[in-house]
Amino acid sequence: MTAYRRARRAYEALRRVRPEWFRNESGGIEILSEPALTSSLWRMRCHTAVREARGSRGRYWWARLRHAVRPETVGVVSADRFLFHLRDPVRFPDGTLGLYNRIVPPPGATPGVVVLPLLGPDGGILLIEHYRHATREWHWEVVRGFGEPGASAEENVARELQEEVSAHPRQTVPLGELHPDTGLLAQQVQLFAARVESVGELERHEGIRRAKVVTCAEAEEMVRTGDITDAFTIAVLYRARLAGLFD
Repeated sequence: MTAYRRARRAYEALRRVRPEWFRNESGGIEILSEPALTSSLWRMRCHTAVREARGSRGRYWWARLRHAVRPETVGVVSADRFLFHLRDPVRFPDGTLGLYNRIVPPPGATPGVVVLPLLGPDGGILLIEHYRHATREWHWEVVRGFGEPGASAEENVARELQEEVSAHPRQTVPLGELHPDTGLLAQQVQLFAARVESVGELERHEGIRRAKVVTCAEAEEMVRTGDITDAFTIAVLYRARLAGLFD
């Protein structure tokens, strides 16, 4: 079976398991389900790529060969225990056809958690310096992680605190939900503050090299100056402010 057919079969299986991920809203971007339309869309993309390469004989024949041997994947492009990369065949509101990429959580996953650790009686904000592979940079952040299948939000909070900073939550405060990137990610995360008495060893394996405790004013100044650019961290600080935790 070709990679193209495997992607399509996995896609149809996912549609059956999680139909809510493929619902269509009036006036929105419609995910196509008709096989004939999907096939014609793929052919249209191939013809477009070939037509755009006509200015160069080499590029033209290369485009024809590439789309004959390795057509653009439609369906489940890749999948692992953390995320599924989907490329949906769609009809845009103006009637044109196209492909649209999105990232969804695996079936059965629970929402990830973002945890603002408040340390000791003074409630100082614990920040960790975390190396992120995607940006290839160090970032000042709060604790966060994926949700484990079958785990409650509080269990996910406790696990992430233990894994990243060797801390145990004495109290957790729900701060609402967040969609971190509605243009690409279908994931929803849950925001929490957690009161902890102490922290221990940092999770070096995940690229955490140090931690520091700052006041609310210092954290907000780090946001203002660009020392904190992580969207999850900025969001949970703002939600904590709105919840009155810094009053």
